[in-house]
Amino acid sequence: MLASNIEIIKQTVPVIQERGEEITQHFYHLLFEENPELKDVFNMASQSNGRQPASLANAILGYAANIDRLAALGDAVNNIATKHFSLDIQPEQYPIVGRNLLKAIREVLGAEVASDDVINAWAEAYGQLANILIGAEKALYENMKNTAGGWSGFKPFRVVNKVQQSSEITSFYLKPVDGQPLPSYKPGQYLSLKINDASLANTELRQYSLSDSHNSDSYRISVKREPAPQHDIPAGVASNFLHDNVKVDDTILVHAPAGNFYLDDSDKPVVLISGGVGVTPMLSMLNDLVRQHSPRKITWFHGTRNRQTHAFREHINALDNDLANLTKVVFYDDVAGATQDTDYNHEGYMTAQLIKENCPLDAEFYFCGPLPFMQAIHTLLRQLGVADEQLHYEIFGPSEALN
Repeated sequence: MLASNIEIIKQTVPVIQERGEEITQHFYHLLFEENPELKDVFNMASQSNGRQPASLANAILGYAANIDRLAALGDAVNNIATKHFSLDIQPEQYPIVGRNLLKAIREVLGAEVASDDVINAWAEAYGQLANILIGAEKALYENMKNTAGGWSGFKPFRVVNKVQQSSEITSFYLKPVDGQPLPSYKPGQYLSLKINDASLANTELRQYSLSDSHNSDSYRISVKREPAPQHDIPAGVASNFLHDNVKVDDTILVHAPAGNFYLDDSDKPVVLISGGVGVTPMLSMLNDLVRQHSPRKITWFHGTRNRQTHAFREHINALDNDLANLTKVVFYDDVAGATQDTDYNHEGYMTAQLIKENCPLDAEFYFCGPLPFMQAIHTLLRQLGVADEQLHYEIFGPSEALN
């Protein structure tokens, strides 16, 4: 980039910090107005609840603040490229996004603030970022193409089994229609599903964690039925459709596994912490450790509302009985009808003291669940002195900071 344009971008950081979400909300309005077909790419629920515009605003701010030291953006670029790979984003879509982003900046900030010089600087900055992401995504597409069993885009899978795991979580076992062996994946990664149906307003693209260790025959995802969080926000479109309409022998379009949240190859103790449906990537990690006969000390923390919502309870209990290196600690909000030390161990929320009592603090910590749960766990672990490099987590939906 031109040095003068880098300086202009840096000068816009305060206004982006102040009005970033206003810009991104207007950007999405313009984008969908001009290209309504792109509603099939984005999760419209994340638009209506504001999480996607907020996430994009944070990404733009991070890019602007680090425009003169791009190496600092390596992890962020990798995460964005991986998500784009899972959605099968193509290079020709970038100019559409860029055009509407620049228009949104001009219309929100006005021509006096967003002068021609500012817009030209942001045009160059966007072009630079687009080229970086396109290159990173090309490498991911090429890697999958060259992976045994890999495929491009979305291909049809047959639902070969559907199993209710709790009052709100159901597992779907998916087998490729073409009968080809499946590429391996890292425990913690996810699949993208493309859901098309005449009853839906748009094609729905969703990511669901793989909930078992790898086998070459089929994949398993476990989906929570998402109720309406409040009266003016609808229930989860994709999750309810899967629960209510997808049956054994139906086909569904699936993208190859992706994701940067996965179990490391360390021999250090590992702590798996989950809340609710956050159990799914944790279970993939646990089952993979079991499959490998790993000697690592494993601590399993799980929180759920009650016995009825406790998914995979019997499976975890069986592993807890069989494995000397596994410690299970389960928390229920409501213990009615449940048996202590079989169904659950503690009533109420996880605490720093109970974490400290049940696992070594020099372990690698993996955690996943609803955003408030993850923020609380992150705070507890930092209070216990666990270093940032020991913390590994995934947020379902648009990326957000836990701090």
